Amino acid sequence: MTSVCDLTATELARAIARGELSSRDAVEAHLARIADLDTQLAAFVTVDAEGARRAAEICDAAPAPIGPLHGVPIGIKDLTDTGGLTTTYGSALFRDHVPAGDDLVVARLRRAGAIILGKTNTPEFGFGAVCTNRLCGPTRNPFDPALTSGGSSGGSAVAVAAGMVPLAHGTDFGGSVRTPASFCDVASIRPTPGRIPSPRRPLGWDMLATHGFLARSVDDLELALSACGGSDAHDPLSAGIVSDDRAIAGRPRIAVTPDFGVAPVARDVRARFASACEEFARIADLVPASPDCGGAIETFRTLRAAHIANNYGELLRARRAELTPTVIWNIEAGTKLSAEDYLNAERRRTAIYRSFRQLFTRADFMVAPAASVLPWPNEISDVTAIDGAPLETPIDYLAVTFIVSLVGFPVLTLPAPRGVDELPFGIQIIAPPGCESRLFAFGRIIENELSFSHRRPPL
Repeated sequence: MTSVCDLTATELARAIARGELSSRDAVEAHLARIADLDTQLAAFVTVDAEGARRAAEICDAAPAPIGPLHGVPIGIKDLTDTGGLTTTYGSALFRDHVPAGDDLVVARLRRAGAIILGKTNTPEFGFGAVCTNRLCGPTRNPFDPALTSGGSSGGSAVAVAAGMVPLAHGTDFGGSVRTPASFCDVASIRPTPGRIPSPRRPLGWDMLATHGFLARSVDDLELALSACGGSDAHDPLSAGIVSDDRAIAGRPRIAVTPDFGVAPVARDVRARFASACEEFARIADLVPASPDCGGAIETFRTLRAAHIANNYGELLRARRAELTPTVIWNIEAGTKLSAEDYLNAERRRTAIYRSFRQLFTRADFMVAPAASVLPWPNEISDVTAIDGAPLETPIDYLAVTFIVSLVGFPVLTLPAPRGVDELPFGIQIIAPPGCESRLFAFGRIIENELSFSHRRPPL
């Protein structure tokens, strides 16, 4: 018999709208799942059971569905403000911080009828390969609790994979929804920057960071994005997105790259990716090809470091002794950069973007691994080498995802088929900016026809 907690967000919303299930029933079932599993997995920093019950009562009293997510329980990554609900940003410095208002993405989710069960775990300020901090964690992988869930949306990925919520919010700077999705066998979307507006973003024209979602089906990701998309006057990126909903005629053309020509990727990941591509070949024409990504790793390092130093430099000066070594390293990496360093990085970023655009004149989609390594033990805080080859910095293992962040193309991540004893592994499906509808349409085909879909963990 199918449990309420096994339903997708789309199925749950449909059942509630038809009166087959109440919002309160859905909330209580998922709260019970959290109570049963979260002591072991540590996906949530904060659970707001009473707030969720009050919201469910409002939904159940409404004469008609409030919105497309009416009565659906969700989790919000604890980097994002929730009015009246503790938001720690993964830091003990903010353990008692309660924002006065919601971030826009949270407000739109509430207006769509979603019910927030709580805040999902993240490393301090989102900096960290393992999803842990001084408040909570490590957030453990539901397929093997000794292993990491990935950072920095690891709490959201685990909550979805374990059935604690059918849908969870995440954020993605260099791969923070895609890596946990890959490690925890769930789907994710990193949309075109600006598709989900961020009117509070200090650097309004920057497109490295975006909101995103994690779920167990493509339909759920599309449902969540439709509820939260749309321009906002205070986000300059949101005004310039042109949607491209044209269907692909015939067999799609897919550019295949295991590493963009520059990213360090483990041998076992390359083998898993090759097997996934063999499946793709059943429904698409594959061409080994990559944009020219020369200098991409150095470019991302520079831009990331500059942004972090700009956003958190004052915090480092005022409260250094209270910050974790990981946060200190991340902030200090940008303190010695010059304006010339920054602008040279922007120049190279532009060239890489144009190379991506040129590739998409010959291909409908591009596919790449969604992580460069498979999940590792929670006790190992950073990936410092791949296949014995040392990495220059602790973020270089993310190159296979952060190269896409660099150019701002939308990315759908799906779990790849795997053997019984194999760890989860995901693939990135990349499309040109504005083509989320095309991504979702193709994602549904490979989800349903090729079984690139979630499998329940053995909990």
